[in-house]
Amino acid sequence: MAQTILVVDDELKLRDMLRVYLEQEGYRVVEAGNGREALYVARYEKPDLIILDLMMPELGGYDFLRTYNKEADTPVIMLTAKIEESDKVAGLELGADDYITKPFGVSELIARVRAVLRRANKQSAPAEVLRVGSITLDRTGHMVLVDNQVVDLTPSEFELLATLMTTPGRAFSRLDLLEHTTGDAYEGYERTIDVHIRNLRAKIEPDPSNPIYIQTVYGMGYRFATAPEA
Repeated sequence: MAQTILVVDDELKLRDMLRVYLEQEGYRVVEAGNGREALYVARYEKPDLIILDLMMPELGGYDFLRTYNKEADTPVIMLTAKIEESDKVAGLELGADDYITKPFGVSELIARVRAVLRRANKQSAPAEVLRVGSITLDRTGHMVLVDNQVVDLTPSEFELLATLMTTPGRAFSRLDLLEHTTGDAYEGYERTIDVHIRNLRAKIEPDPSNPIYIQTVYGMGYRFATAPEA
């Protein structure tokens, strides 16, 4: 499956140009014309990389980074017409992975895209053992412990819990979770996630009626708590 790149820039001609070249390299490209639109597209598309202009109307690149980096660790390449070192440093401190100054050569940008994605792919290998609060999930042993006691989970429940625990704090839609769990996402079956969640809560939560680990994100789906309160 082609990797998805989100191009965020208020210049339509630049977005069109980048789309052509990136698609020629085999990437799937989605676009946004400002930071506010980019938040919507990024949350829906879950891109593998974001190419982000810093100076945009409505919501600039810096504000986008401040918001989106709390939700996902997607690698970001900044596009900037500014040359001041402080501007580049500010973007990097907000979580960007690289920057390129306008005007730029397309070959340079493509090289940077490849390099950033390579680094991200090396770092994204899932941890074999995940621990959040009193819950431990061992991928290798396919085992889950709650307060050091083994809990029996079905394969679907295990995959669902592993997906949630891999990125605590990230909100997943039901379709996202269905795709991670089964490899497919059919709207007609997304409510089966609710059944799995209910069963999981019954097995891992101290009080399933008042869950502290698997939290409901109303209107969207679920997330795993970053720092559950007992």
